[in-house]
Amino acid sequence: MSTAEAKKTETKVKKPTTQKQTAKTKVIKDFATGKNDTGSPEVQIALLTDRINGLSSHFETHKKDHHSRRGLLIMVGRRKRLLEYLKAKNPESYAEVIKKLGLRK
Repeated sequence: MSTAEAKKTETKVKKPTTQKQTAKTKVIKDFATGKNDTGSPEVQIALLTDRINGLSSHFETHKKDHHSRRGLLIMVGRRKRLLEYLKAKNPESYAEVIKKLGLRK
């Protein structure tokens, strides 16, 4: 049996998905505008919001973690820029994302 034939008969073993991966795929599925959409502003804003919320709870117990706080501020700034872009390009989608994520009061 050649190596090419061995590769064909070899079955692929699926890696177990982590809780973080399943949460990320759920967020992508909820905010995707198309079937294979992972990079639209809507999806990026939703993923950043999820990470920001996770870090916010982290800071309740780790008040002096200034290195992670800097990362949080960078993510907040990136989300703000994406929201401004989405508001300029597609106001209807902007309103929908804001409502789904509960960002504005």
